[in-house]
Amino acid sequence: MNDNYNGMLQKPIHSGFDAKSTTHDVIRGIDLSGKTAIVTGGYAGIGLETVKTLAGAGATVIVPARDIQKATNNLKGIKNVTVEAMDLMAPESIDAFATKFLGLGRSLDRLINNAGIMWVPLQRDKRGYESQLATNHLGHFQLTARLWPALKKASGARVVNVSSFGHQMAPFNFDDPNFLTREYETLQGYGQSKTANNLFTVELDHRAKTFGVRAFSLHPGSVNGTDLGRVAPMALFQQMGTHDEAGNIKPEVAATLKTVEQGAATSVWCATSPTLNGIGGVYCENADIAELDLGNIEHKYDEPLSLRGVKPYSVDAALAKKLWTLTEKMTGVSFPVD
Repeated sequence: MNDNYNGMLQKPIHSGFDAKSTTHDVIRGIDLSGKTAIVTGGYAGIGLETVKTLAGAGATVIVPARDIQKATNNLKGIKNVTVEAMDLMAPESIDAFATKFLGLGRSLDRLINNAGIMWVPLQRDKRGYESQLATNHLGHFQLTARLWPALKKASGARVVNVSSFGHQMAPFNFDDPNFLTREYETLQGYGQSKTANNLFTVELDHRAKTFGVRAFSLHPGSVNGTDLGRVAPMALFQQMGTHDEAGNIKPEVAATLKTVEQGAATSVWCATSPTLNGIGGVYCENADIAELDLGNIEHKYDEPLSLRGVKPYSVDAALAKKLWTLTEKMTGVSFPVD
């Protein structure tokens, strides 16, 4: 019953998969018949591929969506999938979605907190909270808390938080998480929201494993064909060396990007792999557990495969506990895990 406080479990387990592995590879031989999964953001990009894979393996999948029409269109024809209304920036809609699901009396076997926004201009929800933090972390914390009775009811439930290598852009700023007194930098906002995903995973797993619920976070990789960075300024990509002066992705960079099927593989692996039984709280990449980045890994944004490893500050036990307390205060949601 070990947990990942301070990165104690952050060691690759040689899963047999790698950066080129696809969802089809990691789901092979796994039957999810009778299982129920919820996938936020499950109607575009790697979320859509995750839904297809889980449903194809027999799971019943529910996709909460802000844009019902888009979700319905994108998921059309996929069996065992239903769409429900929910907006991660609107706390009351999260509660309404969870209440409706709990009213079904079903257990929840897999919760994939996949939805996210990246590198957006400064926006705030009606509480005044910065949008990347509100969407990527606070909303998913509230959703997980509200669905806890159904997760606890399942036998061996898993919560998968889709994080990012972007956590390396910033630790969590406990003094000013909402950029009220410091200048807004979208990379810092995104980075701390992804660090929050990792810290939440560490603490949730520590508290929930007693009830048979394990949590995982992950970096999908640099993926071609998603719209995650659609509103990001081109100057950011050019600064990182991935795009040329005309705004086109460099061919040598494009050749190293993952397909959507490869990008979703780690989410599916974390949600379903039997090799992770008895393990939790870990940050994963390329369908394996990532190693701690102690300054020994060279990162180059124009070489996506070099963007790996997890920072110690994002799996720190004291910071994980501190964030849990702060998140309860910010959301007004008590999450005792009992």
